[in-house]
Amino acid sequence: MLEAIRRAISLLRQKQILHKLGVVISVTVIGIACYVLYHMLRHINANEVIEAIKSTEPHQIVLAALFVAAGYFTLTFYDLFAVRAIGRADIPYRVNALAAFTSYSIGHNVGASVFTGGAVRYRIYSAWGLNAIDVAKICFLAGLTFWLGNAAVLGLGIAFHPEAAAAIDQLPPWFNRMAAFAIIVGLVAYVVWVWMQPRAVGRGPWTVVLPGGPLTLLQIVIGIVDLGFCALAMYVLVPDEPNLGFVVVAVIFVSATLLGFASHSPGGLGVFDAAMLVGLWQMDREDLLAGMLLFRVLYYLAPFVISVILLTFREVILGARIKRLRQATPGLDAQPAHEAAYVRERRDTGA
Repeated sequence: MLEAIRRAISLLRQKQILHKLGVVISVTVIGIACYVLYHMLRHINANEVIEAIKSTEPHQIVLAALFVAAGYFTLTFYDLFAVRAIGRADIPYRVNALAAFTSYSIGHNVGASVFTGGAVRYRIYSAWGLNAIDVAKICFLAGLTFWLGNAAVLGLGIAFHPEAAAAIDQLPPWFNRMAAFAIIVGLVAYVVWVWMQPRAVGRGPWTVVLPGGPLTLLQIVIGIVDLGFCALAMYVLVPDEPNLGFVVVAVIFVSATLLGFASHSPGGLGVFDAAMLVGLWQMDREDLLAGMLLFRVLYYLAPFVISVILLTFREVILGARIKRLRQATPGLDAQPAHEAAYVRERRDTGA
């Protein structure tokens, strides 16, 4: 059965059907989102949105910022886990943290995060001797953590409150609850599958050994905590009335985030916003828009600016190190720049 699935996927890749299907899905999602936004925002009073932003309590913004910071801190463990999983325990946490923070914050804003985030990770990890295949494995394992966390949050959240998902997909609550149970069963089956014996995906040098049962549970916990902090940040910024409860907001937030991710638009722009407006239809639109704009500043804009500054400083420092190394070490000019930086890095850490 598994071999048949693999052959079918291989055939689809050869015919580029998966790529074409992905483009069609992205365009469809963005088109629907634009249509929804046009009809929901055409009567919005911009002045009221601005006033709602101004009237937001400072402690709400500070609390939301703390939750966003906690979410990005949790994101660093995606890379720490993935790098350890491919057998590179010698790479310190500070490097994992820099790679995770910058790759995700830039990927979120630029779009096509698989490629943009991967490029940022390669630039950082290549200084530690990792090649493109190693970085691809890290991206895969980090992505696996993300999707396992999403599956857990959506499965448990929709099973508890199926009406929250029904507000977005317009399907009956009983159907959403059944889908949630299917997600939970699939998640449990995957954990059991990797727990029974070592599993691997890919071929040749691209083979990735999947984390075992206990480590997969750790992946799920990391993903849940990350999404939980992000959902808390949004929950703090949305209107207090009507009070729908954290679970409802969390389910709608995660669903909207996944739709935005599927669209490949920068920051899920348009798609995420349309899903939030549809899902939280009970709330005042001007107040909800104000909360969403503040969330974008805290979760997207601010980390993006910080990441650009960090990467700029890193490039300047590495450039200075490479220059000094070339002056002090004869024959170093023949080495690629990232290898020279790697030599210096290892010397500085005493590795």
